[in-house]
Amino acid sequence: MTSGDPKEYLARREIPQLFEGLLNGLMCYRPDDPVDYLENCLQKVKELGGTEKIRWDTFVGPDKRNLPPLNGGQARRSFFRNVLPEGGNFPYRRYDRLPPIHQFSIESDTDLSETAELIEEYEVFDPSRPHPKIILVIGGPGSGKGTQSLKIAERYGFEYISVGELLRKKIHSTSSNRKWILIAKIITTGELAPQETTITEIKQKLMQMPDSEGIVIDGFPRDVAQALSFEDQICTPDLVVFLACASHKLQERLQNRAEQQGRPDDNIKAIQRRLMNFKQNAVPLVNYFQEKGLIITFDADREEEEVFCDISAAVDNKLIPAKKPVAEPSELDLNLIIDSREAGDLEPHFEEQRHELMAPFGDDCRLREELKKAKVIFVVGGPGSGKGTQCEKLSEKYGLSSVAISELLQNDLGTCTERSKLIKDLMEHGDQVPMDIILEILKETMTSCLGNSKGFLLDGFPRETKQAEEFECKISKPNIVLFLDCSPETMTSRLLNRSKASHRNDANKETIRRRLDTYYQAIDPIITYYERKSILYKINAERSPEDVFLHICSVVDSVF
Repeated sequence: MTSGDPKEYLARREIPQLFEGLLNGLMCYRPDDPVDYLENCLQKVKELGGTEKIRWDTFVGPDKRNLPPLNGGQARRSFFRNVLPEGGNFPYRRYDRLPPIHQFSIESDTDLSETAELIEEYEVFDPSRPHPKIILVIGGPGSGKGTQSLKIAERYGFEYISVGELLRKKIHSTSSNRKWILIAKIITTGELAPQETTITEIKQKLMQMPDSEGIVIDGFPRDVAQALSFEDQICTPDLVVFLACASHKLQERLQNRAEQQGRPDDNIKAIQRRLMNFKQNAVPLVNYFQEKGLIITFDADREEEEVFCDISAAVDNKLIPAKKPVAEPSELDLNLIIDSREAGDLEPHFEEQRHELMAPFGDDCRLREELKKAKVIFVVGGPGSGKGTQCEKLSEKYGLSSVAISELLQNDLGTCTERSKLIKDLMEHGDQVPMDIILEILKETMTSCLGNSKGFLLDGFPRETKQAEEFECKISKPNIVLFLDCSPETMTSRLLNRSKASHRNDANKETIRRRLDTYYQAIDPIITYYERKSILYKINAERSPEDVFLHICSVVDSVF
């Protein structure tokens, strides 16, 4: 072996750069067990794909990257002087140098130091009052964090904070500030903004919301260090919403957004860097919150309304104790973070974990997809308009399952369950059955009929627009809404005749009038709602049942 062989080997294998990274990590963190720390670092080298992926700051967190090199860079030069020859002609010499001693340290800059120190002296929330509910929304760039965060804030009356927008506004308003000029460059290249600066901005914003019942924070934290800092300086969040989305989806969305909005951090190089940062930090961050029982993971590859529907159900379940617990996705599916094209590179135990995580939700997801594909017809109209008669005829002709809400509730009352007891108690006190319970019973009934039915007829549903919205969100979208239009005089006459024929004395003109008043108050918004969706068909229900049925059949045949 010649004297040049060891040098050539070390250079080709990027050993000097590996040692440089390890040494910087050791000196920055000075772990009590350096051997264990180095073992973890070497494991990270394998996960990243080898020594050629290592930089001087690979094992240094964002909070430490602004530190100047040890001994002004002298330690590095003396350490490697005998490993690689000086000069630029050596073919394998390729590694990044440490920052020079005179580099500008963002966190040590005095431009905002007084503000930062002042913020640290005070608690963010008044200790004498309950602090607001805090929901953190995290996910890759382009996963829809901003859209879903705004929807959550609007639904629950919470305040909204976009950390990215917070920083961008600060950069714009302090364009001559040396610190923020550097932060702007960091963000534009796809790197994370300095941790303490970000935390300080969040704290300042939170202090402007002393009376808020809840706050949704979009895009924070990005890694475990930020999560720890948030808990230490502000509070532990009440819920963390993680929007999981495949890498190729994120890239497509970011490129589309760059074309539409022209954001400076949506350039190609920044997108690649942000995606790489996300993939490196996502799994540890999600695992951290999972251990605390704070996080719920959602598949964000779907339409935004579907995602929001699942989020709403989870927020109701987690933050509103009175709600009945509902099934929800809560574990991390690695395929939603790592592109399917990269899945083959996963270590075996990660692949096993992915299958274990997905197994419990397979049947539920399949049934939900089948429900969405099923044909659904809503039949609405006043009492006495002939809904029941027409549903019976339609069911027989088209092989559809007819579902009446009143019958479902009566059937459920015959079971000995906690739900039936609750329904009975509500009815006895004259209270309405909550929409969540009605939708739950509807979903159970429709699911049980999936294999034996070509679709569903819902008799007398929905009775208000809120029911319509929730049904679409949690179960399916109707294909047709049939509105049996009938005058109050005709409906009154039919109800009185029906009462006489059945020898019942519970129907008189006064009770019928009250029922009709309630009906007319609710029906107009429903008609408007479905007219806008172009799926409402008005049927003249004054005619004979046969003529009405012929009209309905012509509508159904034209749609299906």
